[in-house]
Amino acid sequence: MQQLKAVVSAQDVADRAGVSRSAVSRTFTPGASVSDATRQRVMKAAEELGYHVNHLARGLVRNRSGIVCLIASEVDT
Repeated sequence: MQQLKAVVSAQDVADRAGVSRSAVSRTFTPGASVSDATRQRVMKAAEELGYHVNHLARGLVRNRSGIVCLIASEVDT
């Protein structure tokens, strides 16, 4: 019996779908150019493998997390 990896990577999805890792990235990037056929193959492979985008990792790579932090010791009105 084959054991599943704890974390499924974009490369795993690319291998399953028969596309490049870049095609997987474009599929999950809103507004990026990717054909409907490729998008369908990638989405099917992602669903089969249980893949989901790790937004924190993506933020680290892009050096933009999209997270805002506010620290206040006292708030006076």
